[in-house]
Amino acid sequence: MAAAETLAARIERGDRTALARLISWAENADPRFAAELAALWPKVGRAWRIGVTGPPGAGKSTLVNELARVERTHERTVGICAVDPSSPFTGGALLGDRIRMDDRTLDPGVYIRSMASRGSHGGLARAAASACDVLDAFGFGTILLETVGVGQAEYDVLDAADTVVVVLCPGAGDGIQAMKAGLLEVADVLVVNKSDLPGAERLMNDLTDAASGLGAARTKKRVEQVRHSVSEQLAERLWGPEGLRGRVESELARGVSPHAIAAALLEEITHGLTRPAEVRG
Repeated sequence: MAAAETLAARIERGDRTALARLISWAENADPRFAAELAALWPKVGRAWRIGVTGPPGAGKSTLVNELARVERTHERTVGICAVDPSSPFTGGALLGDRIRMDDRTLDPGVYIRSMASRGSHGGLARAAASACDVLDAFGFGTILLETVGVGQAEYDVLDAADTVVVVLCPGAGDGIQAMKAGLLEVADVLVVNKSDLPGAERLMNDLTDAASGLGAARTKKRVEQVRHSVSEQLAERLWGPEGLRGRVESELARGVSPHAIAAALLEEITHGLTRPAEVRG
């Protein structure tokens, strides 16, 4: 008897039933999920992921709906992962976002998945990032990730999105709350929604002033990006096929302790690095 076709294979040929099932496996921490995602991993990384966050009632779902519409006018396929509050009775998503996106549900180029927050304090379902990976592997060009909007800093969105959009609206103290919660620090784009309401201009001015003072924080964030990138590339060069593994194995075979080998290598690698080299663009 022929082996049953894997979910990964079915997803590669565009089977949306398999797509839905694999996302469910991610949500439920099914032990089979890891192997299926591993098979799809070469196809992950092509989509642009946009995270949309902000306080409840700011209009995140409306904005996501419109972003999807604009993307479709450019003939880009769209996957939407909308994290809804969990039902206190079933633990499942309340599906409010899917209802508000009725305009998109009949579009074959759009896929909408509501996920339950299940008590996640960061505003994202535990498996939202994995769901985005699956949508990416399926072939969606743009992925829109909407957080539950718990009114607190939703830093989880940083790990799942290439671009973070923070949506605020006037008249509800959202600007002040966003500053207190640190939402401005994670934002790549700030959106003032419901701008026909009183106080919109003041909110925009407050956000402009606040954003102008975030230069130090953003510089720190970019420095961390550089540090992580250098660490990854350095580790790959040091321990790749042309690296130091053979030399270390030889030293260990001669009875040299790991700590002594590490100290010698560190001294050799950092010798002369008394100041950072000039970085040229």
